[in-house]
Amino acid sequence: MRTMRALTQHTFGGPEVLAVEDVPVPRPLPTEVLLRVRAIGLNPLEARLRAGEFPLLGQPPFILGWDVSGVVEEAVTWRFRPGDEVFGMPLFPRAAHTYAEYVAAPALHLVRKPASLPHVEAAALATVGLTAWHGLVDLAGVGEGDRVLIHAGGGGVGHVAIQIAKALGAYVLTTAAAGKRTFVESLGADEVIDYASTDFAQACRAVDVVLDTLGGETAARSLDVLRPGGHLVTAVADEDTELAARYEAAGRRFSGIAVDPDPVALRGLVALVERGALRVHVAQTYPFARVADAHRRLDSGHLTGKLALTL
Repeated sequence: MRTMRALTQHTFGGPEVLAVEDVPVPRPLPTEVLLRVRAIGLNPLEARLRAGEFPLLGQPPFILGWDVSGVVEEAVTWRFRPGDEVFGMPLFPRAAHTYAEYVAAPALHLVRKPASLPHVEAAALATVGLTAWHGLVDLAGVGEGDRVLIHAGGGGVGHVAIQIAKALGAYVLTTAAAGKRTFVESLGADEVIDYASTDFAQACRAVDVVLDTLGGETAARSLDVLRPGGHLVTAVADEDTELAARYEAAGRRFSGIAVDPDPVALRGLVALVERGALRVHVAQTYPFARVADAHRRLDSGHLTGKLALTL
């Protein structure tokens, strides 16, 4: 039996519960590919799953991970051939087991990686890119001249969302820590609000779209900055029916993002990458075996951009 290294956990807990183990290489089903993994993007959700804070994958043992970039080794599909370089976020919200040397994934959930995009950046792009795309393009329909407020513009979703909104022709406002001002301005942000010293609800007015990745009071108080008919798109407060009712009563729209492995949106992201309008920022990469260190960094929060594992 052919085996591979995978990062498994048998109990909930801190980063130390993640361990390298030998497990069978998965076999691709019809319409799937077997991918030799080159890089894995890390997301805060995975730290919560590891710790048992969110029941998406049930009880351990399990293998975490969705964001992946690699090379097709076996193709049981007409969509790809062995040797093709691809990336994506397969199977979400079902387990994809991408914290491993090999991944079996539906071909429809992957797209070809541009030659100009390194595997590490491709692996880091899918989840944050799809979240921002679903919010700004599919839900809000952002267009030329729209005023868009992006919360946490220096974070994973936020820094990609700034670039997408600019590519759509929007005027972009963003909240960020003072130390990230130069970074978010380099991405195209037109106005930067230091959330530690300035109340965004006082600094912004007549906004067409707010993209929220923080929830709580940030999502609630964003109502004050939207023009009549304006639109809050949230990635974290989507099940808050009371908040949704408040927005609707005030004549504003409220939408929750349910990210999925949409190949049309992935190809939209690729098009922006190829024209030089989008690049994911990877703050730090870690070797596969140092996943515990990477998760400690995830746990610390306040990241600029993304983290990734390399094989």
